[in-house]
Amino acid sequence: MKKVVFVLAAAGLMTLGACSKQTPAENATDATANALDNAGENLEDAATNAHDAADAVEANKS
Repeated sequence: MKKVVFVLAAAGLMTLGACSKQTPAENATDATANALDNAGENLEDAATNAHDAADAVEANKS
């Protein structure tokens, strides 16, 4: 019985050890990745808008 309790306690402690907070460097990396992702989405939106504007100009020529 003591062995089972010991194993369960060890498993619980290992689970808690895996739930550590991120370091400031990891936070900065995540923030940078999110900013780059947002910038990429903004560029895609701008390209779509430019394409739509070019299509509208072409349609008005006809």
